[in-house]
Amino acid sequence: MKKILWLVSVVGLLSGCQLLSSESRPVPPEELPEYTQEAGIERYALIHPGAQPAPMIDRQLPAQLQADLWDRIRLQMALDIPEHELIESHRDWYLRHPAYIDRITQRAAPFLHLIVEEIEKRDLPLELVLVPVVESAYDTFAYSHGRASGIWQFIPSTARHYGLGIDWWYDGRRDVMAATTTALDYFDRLATLFDGDWLLAMAAYNGGQGRVMNAVRRNEREGKPTDFWSLSLPRETRNYVPKILALSELLRDSEDWNVVWPHIPNQRVTDIVDVGQQIDLALAAEMAGMTLEELHRYNSGYNRWATAPDGPHTLLLPVERANQFRAALAETDPSDWLAWQRHQVRSGESLSTIAQRYNTTTQTIQQFNDINGSLIRQGDYLLIPVASQALERYTLSAEQRLAAAQDRPQGQQKIEHRVQRGDTFWDLSRQYNVSINNLARWNNMAPGDMLRPGQTLAVWQGTPNTQTVSISNTSASTPVMRTVHYQVRSGDSLALIASRFRVRISDIERWNSISRERYLQPGQKLTLHVDVTKVTL
Repeated sequence: MKKILWLVSVVGLLSGCQLLSSESRPVPPEELPEYTQEAGIERYALIHPGAQPAPMIDRQLPAQLQADLWDRIRLQMALDIPEHELIESHRDWYLRHPAYIDRITQRAAPFLHLIVEEIEKRDLPLELVLVPVVESAYDTFAYSHGRASGIWQFIPSTARHYGLGIDWWYDGRRDVMAATTTALDYFDRLATLFDGDWLLAMAAYNGGQGRVMNAVRRNEREGKPTDFWSLSLPRETRNYVPKILALSELLRDSEDWNVVWPHIPNQRVTDIVDVGQQIDLALAAEMAGMTLEELHRYNSGYNRWATAPDGPHTLLLPVERANQFRAALAETDPSDWLAWQRHQVRSGESLSTIAQRYNTTTQTIQQFNDINGSLIRQGDYLLIPVASQALERYTLSAEQRLAAAQDRPQGQQKIEHRVQRGDTFWDLSRQYNVSINNLARWNNMAPGDMLRPGQTLAVWQGTPNTQTVSISNTSASTPVMRTVHYQVRSGDSLALIASRFRVRISDIERWNSISRERYLQPGQKLTLHVDVTKVTL
């Protein structure tokens, strides 16, 4: 029996990039006719009122000339998708959560055309465009439990090994195009290492090439098959590849599954402008006719209020804004692309204290003032680049994202802890009786991140405030639902976890696409939806 998937429009997460209109009420499924290819455009318009109709695939045209970008991708998909219970399980999850495909399409739309072109240039499988769906849901600011960042979820060591810069000013893992180039370099290498076996390459991207190679060699020694499905790999990796294949099947065979992938025009919608030197992001946004937050969302690799002093100096912009921006650059003096502060050195000041005051780095001050070493004298004048706007205006800078995370209510009382030498997440979690994962999450960190002396952490105490309602003279708490990311410990079982968080085993199975017939593994991550009025997290 065919499965019918009715997609619901959701609001775009990138301002100015909304593909689907939600102003009108979508027609409910029971009012729609049975889907046929001929009725595809009419059905799309009913489901997504006000949206640009998605043109049907034209198989007479080459992939690059299709009107819809998803059609360009599906016509070039080449990986075999076997029948397997894990693929079926994840496919069913995506079918039960139709808004997820809408959401990732909204996020991917500004970047997908450029990524597709990069994959085609290298003659790599187009299925790779779905890797960031599984890795990060195309969230450019995604930061994982394991210190991975960006849409391709690079950990720092792998990023640096393959040439992605990470410093105070810039994190190349969140630079969509830089990270895409690096990810495809990595996939190219993995495919060569595993003799063109793309399932093993994808498994190695997730679980590490050494782990996958060791599993292959172990099977070779034991005379067993060495394909992906025959290897003994961690649970996360065993599910990672089937997730990608499940999405691939729903895209490649979307007509069979009646899945509507929201239309993305098959045309370049963004352009890259190389400014050539450091520029204030607020000024760049003004020159491009964009809000500061819009510009920063396209260029999430920049941690601060400006591009990095030593580069990169590139900005990714919508095509029409890129043209306006180039014209504005040509009409302005490059010396005006930064604001400057003349600072006279006072007694007791050092380069580091001055840099901290002006939200810059000692290296930047040294560079602009031609200083070798750290020696400065009282009375000297320094020229320091500074933000043209109040720092609070740069809402997507590292400081402001951290402040927003720390101020987001997670309990009844927030405590600010100033990190002392020797503090660890483990010690602080025991001191304040909170979980390590929550402590890290409240501070935009991962549990494995190092704490720095002087760093300020937000620690939330108590469950969030709840309202109390009276029912027949009996007080009862209104349910307050929170999503909890729980890491399985040694000795845990589904029954024990369900009891601890006061949820049903069947719900845990459904939320995580797992079965009680399979043992949990220490370190495995589970998503739980918990009523915090019933349990202390």
